Amino acid sequence: MSTLPVIAAVDGSDDSLVALDWAFDAALVREAPLRVAHVQQYPAWAKPGVLPAGRPAPEDDPVLDRVRRYLAGRTEQPETDYLAVEGTPSAVLPELGSDAQLLVLGSRGRGGFAGLLLGSNGMAAARDAECPVVVVPKPGREVHEGMPIEPGPRVVVGLQVESPDEATLSFAFTEAALRGARLQAVAAYSWPLHIWTAAPGQIVPPAVDQDAVENETRVLAEGFLAPHRKRHPQVHAEAYIAPGDAAGRLVAASRDANLVVVGRHRRRLLAPTRMMGSVAQAVLLHAASPVAVVPPSPPEE
Repeated sequence: MSTLPVIAAVDGSDDSLVALDWAFDAALVREAPLRVAHVQQYPAWAKPGVLPAGRPAPEDDPVLDRVRRYLAGRTEQPETDYLAVEGTPSAVLPELGSDAQLLVLGSRGRGGFAGLLLGSNGMAAARDAECPVVVVPKPGREVHEGMPIEPGPRVVVGLQVESPDEATLSFAFTEAALRGARLQAVAAYSWPLHIWTAAPGQIVPPAVDQDAVENETRVLAEGFLAPHRKRHPQVHAEAYIAPGDAAGRLVAASRDANLVVVGRHRRRLLAPTRMMGSVAQAVLLHAASPVAVVPPSPPEE
């Protein structure tokens, strides 16, 4: 296993402690060190006549002190260190990911608005970090539509057959192997298809039927899964093919799942900045399980 740490970002909120528990278990199963990081924010200005309070030393950080007490007494613990850094979390957290195998944080921190399902720091980290980012939602988030599933641990991965990413599939298979879980690869296809004619407002039905589209999607999905099944023979992987919206299917599959894995968009020539992607963003906002956002594979030469 990699010796890079699993980083848990904490801010003193209950949501960040839920994420800390997830990161703690992830470090154990990976036999990796755990790094608990708190980004301290202090204003660079104050009102006239008001003296700003002195900044505490990193070793006196009250948030990290709370975490030490929270983790104390656990019988089995990974090697753990604590890091206090100053700055803006949305900028600092992605930088921490450059020296980690996994960055874990809660869906909404202490500074978020109560109505937000995902805080800006979580969105920035998932969009910009160089390592996979896991966002852990508050317990009790409900998904009203689901699909028939077998009991037991399960990892879900979104599979876009038009442009699959090897890094996303590899991460999902590795997670399933570490957890002794089944892997459910969700591949959604658009239906019904409509073809616009030259006449304004007129459409004609497609020349292919739905069964043909579904079969082609299944053949492609099975082909992309085959090399990963070979590398991870202990993982039972199944392709779930369904019409409709990919984000909606993944959110439905998140009910009772251990983890949902989605890929992040590649940088494009005309859009060189990092992009989240609408599917990944929707899953982060609504999934009932933790969500891992995986950076894309490096482009081939």
